[in-house]
Amino acid sequence: MVARTLLDRSALTIVRSIGTNRTDTERMTPVTELVDKTSEFVREHVIPIEREIVVGGRVMDDALRLDLQKKAKEAGVFGPLSAPEYGGLGLDTRAQAQVLEAAGASLIGPLAVNAWAPDDGNIHLLAHVADAEQRERYLAPLASGEVRSAIAMTEPAPGAGSDPRMLRTVAEETDAGWIINGAKHFTTGAQGAAFVICVARTPDGPTMFLVDRDNPGLRVGRRMPTLDHSSAPGGHCEVEFADCEVPDSAVLGTVGHGLELAAVRLAPSRLTFCMNWLGLAVRAQQLTVDHVVRRTAFGAPIAEHGLAQGLIADSEIDIAAARGLIRTAATTIDTEGAVSAQARHETSIAKTFVSEAVWRVLDRAVQLHGGLGVCEDHLVARFLVEARAFRIYEGPSEVLRWSIARRALRGPR
Repeated sequence: MVARTLLDRSALTIVRSIGTNRTDTERMTPVTELVDKTSEFVREHVIPIEREIVVGGRVMDDALRLDLQKKAKEAGVFGPLSAPEYGGLGLDTRAQAQVLEAAGASLIGPLAVNAWAPDDGNIHLLAHVADAEQRERYLAPLASGEVRSAIAMTEPAPGAGSDPRMLRTVAEETDAGWIINGAKHFTTGAQGAAFVICVARTPDGPTMFLVDRDNPGLRVGRRMPTLDHSSAPGGHCEVEFADCEVPDSAVLGTVGHGLELAAVRLAPSRLTFCMNWLGLAVRAQQLTVDHVVRRTAFGAPIAEHGLAQGLIADSEIDIAAARGLIRTAATTIDTEGAVSAQARHETSIAKTFVSEAVWRVLDRAVQLHGGLGVCEDHLVARFLVEARAFRIYEGPSEVLRWSIARRALRGPR
């Protein structure tokens, strides 16, 4: 067998994994060809940079993001979430599930193809809600990768977190438009974002506002020192709106319907998270397989020990189940719409299961690497740390279980 470096083997895993059980016809479809192109792009251009970030301390900034996205455009894999008029691929959700799993083979793969939070959800939201002027001003540069965005929803206690009814940021109407006052935190991507979508309370209910970066009433404060710091520029920041004046044209959608608009982006955003992180779990599994096949203990390769085989099998099961839930929910979004009750239910189930399955796969990867598993030279340690927040962002598992149970207890849908 011709020897390959660990980096080459891990980069090829997505092609092998996604190709498993394809029929001859499926291998020739445009989507599967795009999956292979995405895998090749990640292997050639993204994984080497990922290693520089994780091991060498290189910072993921906007200059690096733009360089990677330029290469993605040249490779024909940019914009799986964007429409063709913005330079995107125009994929439906079912195709996105396959392509984003391929991109997710690297921590920075989704960012490189412009499918990372919060821009993923904001692209979908603006495409479905923004008026023509807003689409030209905000969606076009965002979907084409020229700029980044942020969404300011979460607030310090006692403000809104998982319960949006606790919203404390207030927007008051004036003769010239609106004045927004309030504090936010965990505003992902705020540092360097071209604009922020702010959710604020109005007399008619929560409302979304588009706030430009150069608005003097928008203050981006401290970048919070979170566990997940390798995968994207902009961080998770504290943000303040202090007498922030915006015109009526800054209202996104309809006044008082901010929570309904949030639902437009929620199901697709949750599923995009699942697609991306599943790709990383698949890669970690292959890194682990490569390691246990080569590493010998007690007179035999680790792969021949029953306990190790049990962990490998459990991860295979988690990956297969996660992939099935993702693709089922993707089909529902495409056929019934992202705001349908069934789509909300299925994406809640998928996000809960996949976030925990990914964690289990990554934890087993660390365990099976032994001492090397906690050394970032072998990447799986950083994968595990970066993935921890997945069980909280876009809905903690506990809140999602509550909502899943409530729907089930209402009776047949």
